[in-house]
Amino acid sequence: MNTLTSADYAVIAGFFLVMLGIGAWSGRRVRTMSQFFGGGRQVPWWLGGVSFYMVSFSALAFIMYSELAYKYGLVGLALGWLSVPAAVLSAWSFARRWRRVAETSPLEYVQTRYGGGLRQSLVWLGLPTRLLDDSLKLFAIGTVVSAGLGFPFTTGILVCSAIILAYTFLGGLWAALVADFVQFAILLAAVLWLPVLAARHAGGVTAVFAAMPEEAWRLVRPDTTYSAPYLASYFVLLFLNYSTSWALVQRYYSCSSDRHARRVGYLVAALYLFGTALFYSPALAARVFLPDLANTKEVYPLLCRSLLPMGMLGMVIAAMFSATMSTLAGDYNAVAAVLTNDLFRRRTGWDAADRRLVLIGRWFTVLVGLAVTGLTLLMSHLQGSKDLFDTMAKVFGLFLPPVAVPMLAGMLWPRASSAGAKASLWIGVAAGLVAFALGGRHPVLRRADLLTFLTTGVALLAIAAGSLFRPDSAARRAEVEAFFERIRVGGTSGEARAPDYSFLRLVAGALAAVGALLWAAVMFVADGRPPPLSLATGVGLLATAGAIGVLARRAAPPPSP
Repeated sequence: MNTLTSADYAVIAGFFLVMLGIGAWSGRRVRTMSQFFGGGRQVPWWLGGVSFYMVSFSALAFIMYSELAYKYGLVGLALGWLSVPAAVLSAWSFARRWRRVAETSPLEYVQTRYGGGLRQSLVWLGLPTRLLDDSLKLFAIGTVVSAGLGFPFTTGILVCSAIILAYTFLGGLWAALVADFVQFAILLAAVLWLPVLAARHAGGVTAVFAAMPEEAWRLVRPDTTYSAPYLASYFVLLFLNYSTSWALVQRYYSCSSDRHARRVGYLVAALYLFGTALFYSPALAARVFLPDLANTKEVYPLLCRSLLPMGMLGMVIAAMFSATMSTLAGDYNAVAAVLTNDLFRRRTGWDAADRRLVLIGRWFTVLVGLAVTGLTLLMSHLQGSKDLFDTMAKVFGLFLPPVAVPMLAGMLWPRASSAGAKASLWIGVAAGLVAFALGGRHPVLRRADLLTFLTTGVALLAIAAGSLFRPDSAARRAEVEAFFERIRVGGTSGEARAPDYSFLRLVAGALAAVGALLWAAVMFVADGRPPPLSLATGVGLLATAGAIGVLARRAAPPPSP
């Protein structure tokens, strides 16, 4: 197993400094709430798509999917590929609608559609769920970089949290978007070679295939937890998450046009199609040269330590931080948007144009980040779950459908009433909690697929029955009709705006800095015999930075006469 060298630590430190620089640059351009929480609706679709992709997974995904591929074979990849149709369906159904109903908060349209009661319920129910989910992801990055790669756990957690808070506090959504793109490039550079190295170390692709037992070739494993109903329930969760997650739909409504909002989801689907095989297929080869691992959760970091040379290990740790930092930065900004708009602003009556709200939003970002960090450090004293993937699916199956059903129905079904939406939310959650409690005696009730189908079905029935027996008043129905008319014609929210490409120079500079640092660190530490792979990766980052720099010059507006 390789160990971290001074070159690796230099790359990690340089990566964190680049993230801080992105926050400082982005902070200078933020003047309004729309810019801090919605990017001023000038985000190019490809930037929004890459950011959506990075926010939708974290280091937890590298642990979960790699473990499943190592233990069960192709079912681990099949679960990842379910994101492809889920992203396409979400974009086709809701991207345009989200852009027309939201601007600075994903819950602001609920006030118009259902009234204030449901909006506050969604805030208070969604907030702890998001904090716990973020804490689990931050705990995962601490685990993977400490147990697998030898980086101190507490140090990793605290440094990662501080950097995320710094650049999200300063630059808001723009900082998160630009950081996501830079982190995406670093992630690719770090892991692009791993499938090739893993296959070669295992004796070639043929040897990997020959070592796979017959059952490992199945995309569905009825002999395990991951049966066809389980995969179907997971698809439902993915679709609902992509369509209602505060941080993800923020990428839809920050785009420069309705058409580009849909392109965000389509790009995410393409990235999942290729990224799933790239990121998780090395675990299949690990079955050959890392057999009978005592802790299968460490398969991915152990692969990295077995195969990657100096400098590249630091890049992988930076990539692991990248995946998690993207997710957390997006969530911090989205949760702060909800707290600022849906709690503070509603209480004070301050106008959205008031620049003091930007400062309030920044401090809410800090509070959210500190809460997540504290929860994560508490988790470090607890035992981990035997199956992180199944645990995550159970948590989402319990809470996500009752939250998502009224939110999505509000954009699709004009007859959905405020009473029906509240019934869907609370009866759905209650049904899930009762099933989970009874699962102590009847374990089948705690299966992730059953919880998902139960809460989804109960939420759908509750909103239908509640809307039928307690319809909205005539005055509310008139407001709902006007709401759907705005969705149909677009209004001011649906108008296209010119995308902003001024961030390209920053992206080019950030990638050039990381590439040059990798090159210099490896050359300095290796005493004249640097690993070719590390040098090639540094050159690749520099070349990419040069290409983006050319695009930045072409995209720059012409000088004023």
